[in-house]
Amino acid sequence: MPTNTPTAQPGWKGFIFSGMDHQGEFHRAALELGIPGDEISGFSQHLRLSIGLSVGGGSPVGQFGGLPRLPVGMQWPSAGDIPLPLLLSVDCGALPRVDGFDLPADGTLLFFVNQEMDHEDSSGRYARVVYVPDGAETAVVEAPSSQCVRERLDVSAELRAELPLWLQEGDEDWHEFWEDLDWVDMSPFQQQLARYMERDLPHLDELRALAHDLWPSGAGVVIGGYADDEVINSIAEQTLTERERAGKIPAIPIATWYSHLEKEKHRLASEWISLASEARVYEEYYTRFVIRHDDLAAARVDKALAVTNFEAP
Repeated sequence: MPTNTPTAQPGWKGFIFSGMDHQGEFHRAALELGIPGDEISGFSQHLRLSIGLSVGGGSPVGQFGGLPRLPVGMQWPSAGDIPLPLLLSVDCGALPRVDGFDLPADGTLLFFVNQEMDHEDSSGRYARVVYVPDGAETAVVEAPSSQCVRERLDVSAELRAELPLWLQEGDEDWHEFWEDLDWVDMSPFQQQLARYMERDLPHLDELRALAHDLWPSGAGVVIGGYADDEVINSIAEQTLTERERAGKIPAIPIATWYSHLEKEKHRLASEWISLASEARVYEEYYTRFVIRHDDLAAARVDKALAVTNFEAP
């Protein structure tokens, strides 16, 4: 792929696949459709597999709600005197393995969040991710109050395909947006992406459909995959602003701010990954936990960033 096209950033391992050789499965299926190998490889650089969690189905890999098992002596996570409800806990050893997504090989991940407070307060104090390694002496922790206990529901897991926003399809598809723009009205980065898709991915529709046929979406909670665009946008804005203030980059003119922001989001999409993400539900809160690849690889789950939104009418 030419160096001036959007590519995976350092630290990004291309197609994330499990030991069952999902990369090979996808490549063979695409070849059978008559798609050239180089184009399949280029598309695969942007394709990630995530783990969808759904109530019922196969063997349980974790649970929504319920009471947590924590190391003996550890208190129920709280923000001051406000206990944080347990949103989700998963057995890392029971989840499908996905190469390049460096979840711990065993142990339990627990996600706590007071969604109403986290939605109103961006400090992060109302959300917590806890990792309990295998072998740790644990006990079920009784809830400080009934308000912080949700109904326990066992969940099963299946793989699903994810693409970055600019390769997705839908009513808000970037491609449809660009089709309504004159070339001169596009930012330089939009022009770069448009040229790349037109020149290097002429079978984009077929490749996208194949990926979603092999690994359908639709789970209520997803482990891994691309970080939510709203979250990445917030991180990118903060990063650019901090660099400007520190004099690490020249002041960005207002006219070119959006183009710089798009490029920064593209870079950060490879640096950050979704750790756990709830689907949007009408008139309900939903939380997304994101983390840097290197922090996840080092099991520094306390570095995860949680963002809670509310799906309003």
